[in-house]
Amino acid sequence: MPEPLTFPADFLWGAATSAYQIEGAVREDGRTPSIWDTFSHTPGKTAGGDTGDVAVEHYHRYRDDVALMADLGLNAYRFSVSWSRVQPTGRGPAVQRGLDFYRRLVDELLAKGIKPALTLYHWDLPQDLEDAGGWPARETAYRFAEYAGFVAEALGDRVESWITLNEPWCSAFLGYGSGVHAPGRTDPAAALQAAHHLNLAHGLGTQALRAALPARARVAVSLNSSVVRAVSDSPADQDARRRIDNLANGVFHGPMLHGAYPADLLDDTARITDWSFVQDGDLAAAHQPLDALGLNYYTPALVSAAQNDPDSPRADGHGASDHSPWPAADDVAFHQTPGDRTEMGWTIDPTGLHDLIMRYTREAPGLPLYITENGAAYDDKPDADGRVHDPERIAYLHGHLAAVRRAITDGADVRGYYLWSLMDNFEWSYGYSKRFGAVYVDYETQARVPKSSAHWYAGVAAAGELPEKSVVG
Repeated sequence: MPEPLTFPADFLWGAATSAYQIEGAVREDGRTPSIWDTFSHTPGKTAGGDTGDVAVEHYHRYRDDVALMADLGLNAYRFSVSWSRVQPTGRGPAVQRGLDFYRRLVDELLAKGIKPALTLYHWDLPQDLEDAGGWPARETAYRFAEYAGFVAEALGDRVESWITLNEPWCSAFLGYGSGVHAPGRTDPAAALQAAHHLNLAHGLGTQALRAALPARARVAVSLNSSVVRAVSDSPADQDARRRIDNLANGVFHGPMLHGAYPADLLDDTARITDWSFVQDGDLAAAHQPLDALGLNYYTPALVSAAQNDPDSPRADGHGASDHSPWPAADDVAFHQTPGDRTEMGWTIDPTGLHDLIMRYTREAPGLPLYITENGAAYDDKPDADGRVHDPERIAYLHGHLAAVRRAITDGADVRGYYLWSLMDNFEWSYGYSKRFGAVYVDYETQARVPKSSAHWYAGVAAAGELPEKSVVG
C-alpha cells in the first residue's frame, strides 16, 4: 500500500490572478491606460480584438469572488495591483480611490481567513511610463520603487506576503523582443535593457518595501524560470541549451540571487549590446536578501543547435511572431516535447516542475519556495445541467502536485501552491479564447461556476493530501 501523499500542515493552498486579466473598470476611480489597454485596443494584437475593459468585473464583484474562494477552502490568494490605478501616470502622489479598492479586497480576504499575497507588477506598466521609454529606460526602475513604497504604506499593516515582479522574462522578452505582449516592441537590444532595468526595479522596489513594511513582512519575486532540455548530448545541442538557459533564467536569477550576470550570457549577446547600461552599483542593488522565491511553471523547453525551419511555426510556446524573444539565439531550434498537450499546445510534463524546484533548492539554499503559478487551459464548456467537468485539469493538477510533494520528500522547502487561475479571464494576446480557471466564467452574464477541478482542489486542500490517482476525474 503506497504512502499517502500528505503535505505539511501549514502548507498554503491558493489560487492566483492578475489585475488586468480580471478587474475591468479600466476608466473608473482615476485609473488611466496601461500598456495592455493600449496593446489590446490595437487591431490585430489580441484574438478577436478582445480587451480587458470589462474582463470578469472583479472590481465590482470582488466580495462574491472572495466568498467563492472561501467556499472552496482556499487559505491563500495571490493577486496583483494595477499600477495605473494607484499611480495613474507612474509619477506623483498615489490615488487613494485606487488604493481603497485593494484595502477593501484585503480586508475581505482577511475576514474569510485567506492570506493575501500581493504582486506589485504583473505586466501592466502605466502607458505614460512607456511613452517615456518603458522598461528599456532606467528611470522606470526608480518609478517602480516609488510606487512600491506607496502600496506598502497603504497595505503593509495587513499584507504580509509581497512579490515585486511577476515573470519579468515575459515583460522584457515578449514585450520588447518578440512583440507578442505589450507594448509590442521588437528590438532585441531594448529587450536586454528592459531585463536589466527590471532587475534593478526588483532591487530598488525591495529596498522600498523593507523601508515601509513591518519586520514580519516577507518579500519575494516570481520567476517563470524555464526547464530547458537539449535533444541530445552533442556539444552543439548542449551549448544551445546553455544559451537559452542563460536567456531564460540566468539573466534574472544571476543578478537577483548572486549579484552578477553569467559571464557567458554577456559574451553570447555582445553582438546585440555592450551592456553599458549596467551602471556601478546596479548589481548590488538588484541583489537584495529575499524571504522567499516564487516559481511559475507550465511546460519544459526542448532545444537543439539546428536552424529553425523558417516555414514552420515557432515551438517555444510564446506565441507566433516574426521576431524572436531570444536575443542572439536565432540559430537555436525549439522543438515540441512529446506527450499530451493542453489547449495552449504546451506539453504536460510534471517532471519539469520537480526539476525546477530542485534546481532552485540548489541555486538558493535555505530560501523557502512557493509555486506561485501552475495550471492548464482546456476547452471547458457547461453540460446540459450547467455543470463544468474538466477531468483533464484534475489529472494535470494531480500530476504536478505529486511532483511538488516528491520535491518536498527530496528535501525542498516548498511552502505553498497557487493554482493558475482562480477563474477564467482575459488571457493576454489570446483574449478570452483560452480558459485556465478552476472556476468557469460565462462572459455574457459574468456568472461563476466552479468546475469539477475546483471541487477536487478544495478536497485536496481540506485533506492536505492527494487522493489516489485512480480516483482522479
